[in-house]
Amino acid sequence: MTSFLRNIAIIAHVDHGKTTLVDAMLKQSGVFRENQVITERVMDSNDLEKERGITILSKNLSIQHGGLKINIVDTPGHADFGGEVERVLKMVDSVLLLVDAFDGPMPQTRFVLKKSLDLGIRPIVVINKIDRPGARPEKVVDMVFDLFCELNADEEQLDFPIVYTSAKQGFAKRELADESNNLEPLFEMIRERVAPPVADADAPFQMLVTSIDYNDYLGRVATGKIFNGRVHTGETVALIMKSGEISRGRITKLLGYEGLKQIELTEASAGDIVTVAGFENIGIGETLACVEKPKSLPYVSIDEPTLAMNFIVNSSPFAGREGKYVTSRNIRDRLFKELRTNVSLRVEETANTDTFRVSGRGELHLSILIENMRREGFELAVSKPEVICREIAGEQCEPMEYLVIDVPEEFQGTVIEKLGPRKAEMVAMNALEGVNRLEFIIPARGLIGFRSEFLTDTRGTGVMNHTFHGYAPWKGAIPGRKNGVLIAIEDGETVAYSLFNLQDRGLLFLGAGVHVYEGMIIGQHAKENDLVVNACRGKKLTNVRASGSDEAIRLTTPRDLTLEQALEFIDQDELVEVTPKSIRLRKRLLDENERKKAVKKAK
Repeated sequence: MTSFLRNIAIIAHVDHGKTTLVDAMLKQSGVFRENQVITERVMDSNDLEKERGITILSKNLSIQHGGLKINIVDTPGHADFGGEVERVLKMVDSVLLLVDAFDGPMPQTRFVLKKSLDLGIRPIVVINKIDRPGARPEKVVDMVFDLFCELNADEEQLDFPIVYTSAKQGFAKRELADESNNLEPLFEMIRERVAPPVADADAPFQMLVTSIDYNDYLGRVATGKIFNGRVHTGETVALIMKSGEISRGRITKLLGYEGLKQIELTEASAGDIVTVAGFENIGIGETLACVEKPKSLPYVSIDEPTLAMNFIVNSSPFAGREGKYVTSRNIRDRLFKELRTNVSLRVEETANTDTFRVSGRGELHLSILIENMRREGFELAVSKPEVICREIAGEQCEPMEYLVIDVPEEFQGTVIEKLGPRKAEMVAMNALEGVNRLEFIIPARGLIGFRSEFLTDTRGTGVMNHTFHGYAPWKGAIPGRKNGVLIAIEDGETVAYSLFNLQDRGLLFLGAGVHVYEGMIIGQHAKENDLVVNACRGKKLTNVRASGSDEAIRLTTPRDLTLEQALEFIDQDELVEVTPKSIRLRKRLLDENERKKAVKKAK
């Protein structure tokens, strides 16, 4: 009996209000006590999610409303975490497609919508932020319809229902002219337009695993949807692995969802989304089935990674000072542990035992992994990201990105000029209120290092978003970084006197009183070549004073690079040294003579 069940996922481009809408639905369904203190974006439970204001991991919750049990999956909105979206779509029977009433469909909207349409899912379109200044909901509905047509939606999918909402204010409307102060119209729409799960509770048991987690008390736990049959705590079931191998195990714990909390169940049946414990070797995409008639379920395909970088054991003079886990064994174990839950990631061991090649969906995907590792106490060095090419029909092809830029008209010419050498091809230009929207198809490698340049050129007013577009023939050489770097010549502590004299040579990345080592990058040179400098030399002291030479030293504020900015900045012969307390840039070869020999050998 699944008539009271509704399984839905909320999908949208980043920052279109998914998690805020989930907050409002939770509050209005009575999940929280009246006097309960509720944090904003309650579903973003991860520290990094709270800091960055984005959803990184898919999460489940359940709402009871008017006799319905609505299982909701909150998904990430950034293209780099698309694997999180792809794997949960098999659990749901419909999706709420959120679109900003001003921005309209964006690159990730296209990506997540295509995945759901390909699976035959019928979406409900939610036009959010209708109270935003400049909102144009009618125009956005037309844009969404055009996108559905472009993605070859069938007639049933094209007949999509529309709800207008303000997740922040907590109201929804079926028509813009309606009066409303709550989300009842949205709940009614879910009741009417989302079909109950098509499942047979009397058929042999089948459950598809879509996410894996680890619990200190229960060990490895697997979450997924029961497609057929029933299951009880303590029951012995078959695990059908991707390889086709079948093993047996006992369900030691069966957990369901009530609001945000997990509750213990004794029985679950077809249509339920549950978490089970008792299988240490279970993986994403595998099937739990009844022992008598074990039959596997088809699993949604996950797109392959497009970007790779090397994770290297830290070999700098400061190695081991700040990190707890520094050896190749520590790094290897952590990376292979990540593979269990991160479906879009690939890890390969190389001929060098201290180096691991890690591939992911984009810079943000990989940088979030690095950030999590450094917070756990790991210390490592990482190389410049590089794209993963494929051979298609005998021709070398590279990944292309669909890039959307919103920029004030005064900076439009500069942006187009900068994207030209990066092999970008403009496909559309539209004028919005106060800004122009430029759309390009660009090689993925053309975007490496572009974001910081773009923000400088547009004085922080431009907004760029991109998503994977497909593979296309190699577009030729793309110019790299124009400027060289300032490199420390010796170990020591930086001195204000030396840095003051170096300010005219370029842009500094650190201030006075910072420990540096030979070969460490301390700034960006104003010219094309690298320059070796001494940042640790103090002023010679004499007993002679002069008004001209003894003026106060004033240092400009150094540019403090974030992890993403550091990864974008470095060149092929450079590394980013990442520790729990620091992010440093360095040359691969620390000794100046070794670097000169390497340049001669390369020539």
